[in-house]
Amino acid sequence: MLVGYRQHILSKQIGHAFLGSISLAVVLTVLIYALGGISGANFNPAVTTALYVSKKLGGPGLDIQTAGVYMAVQFLAGICCGLCFVNMFMDSFNVGPGAGFSWADACFCEFLYSTLLCFVVLNTTASKKHSTNGNQFFGLAIGGMVLAGAIAAKPVSGGLLNPAVTIGADMAGAGLGWGNSLIYALFQLLGGVVAALLFQHVRPGDFSSQPTPSTGLVSEAIGTFGLVVTVGLAVMAETPMAVPAIAACLMSLVYSLGDVSGAHFNPAVTTAVLVSGFDKEMVPKRAGHYVITQIVSGIVAGWTYCLVHQGYSFPLGPGGSFSVLAAVTAEMLFTTILAFVVLATAVSERTLVNQLFGLAIGLCIVAAGVAISKISGACLNPAVSIGIFASYGGLNALKMAMRYCSFQLCGGAVAGGIVRLTHATAGHEKMVDEGESTPLIFGKA
Repeated sequence: MLVGYRQHILSKQIGHAFLGSISLAVVLTVLIYALGGISGANFNPAVTTALYVSKKLGGPGLDIQTAGVYMAVQFLAGICCGLCFVNMFMDSFNVGPGAGFSWADACFCEFLYSTLLCFVVLNTTASKKHSTNGNQFFGLAIGGMVLAGAIAAKPVSGGLLNPAVTIGADMAGAGLGWGNSLIYALFQLLGGVVAALLFQHVRPGDFSSQPTPSTGLVSEAIGTFGLVVTVGLAVMAETPMAVPAIAACLMSLVYSLGDVSGAHFNPAVTTAVLVSGFDKEMVPKRAGHYVITQIVSGIVAGWTYCLVHQGYSFPLGPGGSFSVLAAVTAEMLFTTILAFVVLATAVSERTLVNQLFGLAIGLCIVAAGVAISKISGACLNPAVSIGIFASYGGLNALKMAMRYCSFQLCGGAVAGGIVRLTHATAGHEKMVDEGESTPLIFGKA
């Protein structure tokens, strides 16, 4: 928590709030790995609330007695930490919206990323599959979402995402006014409740219900919305950490929903899976449902980050003196790489990476962001391209989005064809001929 408080002081003193965001995510990740097997490493009343609501709904989670004790300890620790902080650094800050933003904007961002954070925790640690079989990526996934939220929401709300941190910070800055933390905390706790409800929808089997045909589509909608809104908020934050924030968000959501829907969140990836032929259930009709869901979620996400930023957005198109041809070529090349890595690390039985597939996919975003962000913006995803158009508007923006989407989808198709040639096995060819699906780390999409 001290690291979380310190990032705000760094922001005021040297303008390097992203250093605090990195430190916060790293500290949380290592502590989760260190203490997860002891207490569950909640460290956050919103997370504890999500686990309690999940239990009340008939799924995995915490009973009322355990949840109550955990939350009392968390709030007490937050207050003590706030008092230590103000005495150590002789400085403090107010809890509230950033300059130019309203309370509605700030509370929404705290609610949104508290929901996504709790959702990641539930899916990677509490779901029956992961709690039974275990995994080694849960801490990485949770830390990744904290990094994404802390960076994307920082200019709007501060990106606290934790009622204990919020109330502790408010206590530390009591001399500047107290009470705003209660508003933040309410929306953060509400995020935990909504996360539990979403968890129930994407994993009905954990709640003694049967999955429906819409389960995978709900998963794709949640993941695509979370990714695209993070793209918009991180870019609008004008921070050098925008690319890592987007990559961390994608990694976290892939780890959370990979075994539910395949965690495509990208029409180009869905195209790649369809062309590869590794999943017999990904027929053209189902792929179409996925793509429509992803595009609609991207549009809603684009409207969302535009509203948060008072109607302002950014255009889609080549940067600087680069041509449209250069931009769409770069998009096609790196979309091919992204889709290829998805298929190679999470689909092909020859090169499955059981624990690090999400990290590999997220690192593709980092590579693309560094290499071509100044050329094309490094979207690599038709849902992102359409989302940016939806937030910006205009006929020219629509034409540019269509150009981007066309080349991104081509990149997905090329990746599917390459993997079909390079990763096919005798067993795979036999299963394709007989109409059976190959084993997927992501499960059946």
